Amino acid sequence: MMRNLSRLLRPSSIAVIGGGAWCRQIILQSRRMGFEGALQVVHPAREDVEGVATVRSLADLPGAPDAAFVGVNRHATIDTVATLSAMGAGGAVCFASGFSESAAEDSGATDLQARLVAAAGGMPILGPNCYGFINALDGALLWPDQHGCVPVDRGVAILTQSSNIAINLTMQKRGLPIAYVVTCGNMAQTSQAQIARALLEDDRVTAIGLHIEGFGDVAEWHDLAVAAHARAVPLVALKVGLSDQAKTATLSHTASLAGSASGAMALLARLGMAQVRDLPTFLETLKLLHVAGPLDAPTLSSISCSGGEASLAADTALGRAVSFPPLTDAQRRALGAALGPMVALSNPLDYHTYIWNDAARMTEAWAPMAAEHIGLTLIIVDYPHTNADDWASATQAALTVRALSGRAVAVVSTLPELMPPDVARLLMQGGVVPLCGLTEAIAAAEAASTIGPPDPQPPLVAGPARAGVQMTEGAAKAVLHGCGLHIPRGRAAHTAFEVASVAADLVPPLALKAQGIAHKSEVGAVRLHLDHDDLPHAAATMRADHFLIEEMVPAPVAELLIGVTHDPAHGFVLTLGAGGVLTELWQDTQSLLIPASDAQITAALRRLRIFPLLEGYRGKPRAHMPSVLAAIRAVQACVIARRDHISEVEVNPLICTPDDAIAADALIVTIPERTEKT
Repeated sequence: MMRNLSRLLRPSSIAVIGGGAWCRQIILQSRRMGFEGALQVVHPAREDVEGVATVRSLADLPGAPDAAFVGVNRHATIDTVATLSAMGAGGAVCFASGFSESAAEDSGATDLQARLVAAAGGMPILGPNCYGFINALDGALLWPDQHGCVPVDRGVAILTQSSNIAINLTMQKRGLPIAYVVTCGNMAQTSQAQIARALLEDDRVTAIGLHIEGFGDVAEWHDLAVAAHARAVPLVALKVGLSDQAKTATLSHTASLAGSASGAMALLARLGMAQVRDLPTFLETLKLLHVAGPLDAPTLSSISCSGGEASLAADTALGRAVSFPPLTDAQRRALGAALGPMVALSNPLDYHTYIWNDAARMTEAWAPMAAEHIGLTLIIVDYPHTNADDWASATQAALTVRALSGRAVAVVSTLPELMPPDVARLLMQGGVVPLCGLTEAIAAAEAASTIGPPDPQPPLVAGPARAGVQMTEGAAKAVLHGCGLHIPRGRAAHTAFEVASVAADLVPPLALKAQGIAHKSEVGAVRLHLDHDDLPHAAATMRADHFLIEEMVPAPVAELLIGVTHDPAHGFVLTLGAGGVLTELWQDTQSLLIPASDAQITAALRRLRIFPLLEGYRGKPRAHMPSVLAAIRAVQACVIARRDHISEVEVNPLICTPDDAIAADALIVTIPERTEKT
């Protein structure tokens, strides 16, 4: 249920319930930020709090407040929220702890949280166990602690579940205008995605940064992404917990390769969000988006007066999804005319110091680097802490390049502390992005170039975690074959004595496998290149009761893995990668969420290191890509059809030949009620 948060987040009246030190801060900080609305305090004993006369109960207020900070204990919080809801308040911040976050120590904490949600009814609440929010646009602070925000006319919004991280982010000295900071707390009623959706309604918000611990309802995040794209408000995500795998290696290779990290990253990519890995890059990306918006190309120009800085810029971009394109002929002509024969022309560009302190000539030399095909031009300038007058020419030249080119331009300090706040403000006023730190700048450019429209189709809902049992290989292949996957001709045998007779019509060479074992090659449960006479002896050497005999597949161009894991947090994760016995050694995978389009699948395959094998490496035959795509679609169709019963699917290897793509091995884990037997 999407509640209206506009009165809560943009209040004209604030009520503080309680009189402790935390509550006093609400009054003090709203006054300091210039809040022009009514401030009211409810306390049963005190006459005033920070000069505001109190009333004894909520019933004594002149009307229902737009926003209430509930600063009483957890039991009193429930009754207070019920009263606020009944009187028609716009919403409340529930500061108290001791709810579901304490469930491990207090068996009644979860019930208390459920009672709180019931008490709120249709009124939105933030928390509990929540610091609240800062609205620096209107000076409304339901925030009980220190912060570094200042009044702004427009800026970015930041949402996090961590109050301490929120405080730290407000203390930034990077020139980023912060319009809102919201902490989400336990999200008993109102989720992070819902809060972000409400902030989209404020036209003064230029970008939204989300520090995410967990997603919850994936459909809500999809709705947020669609709405944000429609309003041209870019989203930046810092997802924590990527190192904590949701699954350990169990039956399939896929489960060890595609844990919660893969699912989270696949979801964010599907939603068209920028993804970053650290707080400095988070802030710099938000700043870049605030000033310039998403980049239209992952291409960079770098300008510096030092060969060392030019080399450092190139090295910093290595391994990232950005590039420094070679200069075009037109750029070379313009640069040659501006810099003369003494400067070697390249991108990154070291323009030397021949034109330093001449803003007009600096503009003439820098402007060609901000070409139409360049997503972001990086002008590296490190300002000294004192006597910086000579650097004013660089600031002016950067502003002029931005005005003349109309392209995204940034002034970058190699170290964050070499960007003075007053210079940062001046640059931003002229539409130039002041980026603090070369590493952060290039990481921010990479992130800003990945923002795009969300997939119009939401991911397949996975549902809660489920335990399963492994189907036999023969049964798994039969299910997948029914969905269109090509499999070898084969026969099942229930004893070693049957293998020769049941395989009489199969054409050698043959493969003999023990059924019911996931990693057969590791335990000697598979024998290859057999003829009919070899089968009885080979079966006798295997410790197995059930066997599968198949005609061997022709030699491959490449071997692929197609895997799907059930990820309750994100959906069904489709993993594509290098297949065969060296799958985990290669660690060459790409992950998508189901359903994935042919275009998304093809793009993922092209990102694999082994993709050149599929294309015909060094004159070798090419794989039949229509068959490869058909195989992946078949696995995906199987999962969609059995979404309520599938835990894992893996085809490894998919033998890719010039004519076909055939599953040499397959595994399905399904819940016991739908386990299939051979």
